Amino acid sequence: MRGKDIRLERIMNRNTRKTIIVPMDHGVTLGPIEGLVDMPDAVNAVAEGGANAVLGHVGLALHGHRQRGHDVGLILHLSASTSIGPDPNEKVLVNSVTNALKMGADAVSMHVNIGADSEAQMMTDLGHVAIECLEWGVPLLAMMYPRGRNINDEHAVEHVRLAARVAAELGADLVKTNYTGDPDSFREVTRGCPVPVVVAGGSKTDDLTTLELIEGSMEGGAAGLSIGRNAFQHANPASFVRACAKIVHEGMSAVEVHEMLRGGVL
Repeated sequence: MRGKDIRLERIMNRNTRKTIIVPMDHGVTLGPIEGLVDMPDAVNAVAEGGANAVLGHVGLALHGHRQRGHDVGLILHLSASTSIGPDPNEKVLVNSVTNALKMGADAVSMHVNIGADSEAQMMTDLGHVAIECLEWGVPLLAMMYPRGRNINDEHAVEHVRLAARVAAELGADLVKTNYTGDPDSFREVTRGCPVPVVVAGGSKTDDLTTLELIEGSMEGGAAGLSIGRNAFQHANPASFVRACAKIVHEGMSAVEVHEMLRGGVL
């Protein structure tokens, strides 16, 4: 387990034990979207802002390595689907733990949609990957979302807390999931999950809304955030990540940080 401890230090703040992860796996799902056309520049911007780790597929390691700038942890994603496939909710394995290690990864991640028609296979894959991660001492981040024909609200606390707990029960070291809308309900998720929970940023929205989501999730016991489009599609990604860090690592309020962001202080 020592290997996991050492590698976790590379994707989390050693002093606060919190983390800011910027996922950049969208190229497989959506293609070369705004902000990710030039991967090295995208990585460099969020690293400059203080991101603890970036997350993506093998292509991020192959084509996004900068050889310059601030260091940043690397999480390689092992599952995928495209937005135009017959079932975008069905995530299939596209990489392995051992290959991720060969590529220089500090951790790996898996995506599971609880409630999807293909839930059984995705849970099987998560379990197998978790066991392999135990063998090699590699941290595993599980992206757990309630999605499927029986899910009316992907942010409902009863669904989100189930999704988070499944990840911990199957061996994940970190869980990424949806915010439930307020600190009290999100605390049900974090209290019911024995491993750290990071909140998903969701769709692109305005700065204050995103910062308030981060503040609420931190009040609800989150261990940080995993935020993609709101970071790398921002007009100034480095400044926005710095703003997020003020909340995650320093405990500042969303309103305070928003004023700093608007005033160009960050």
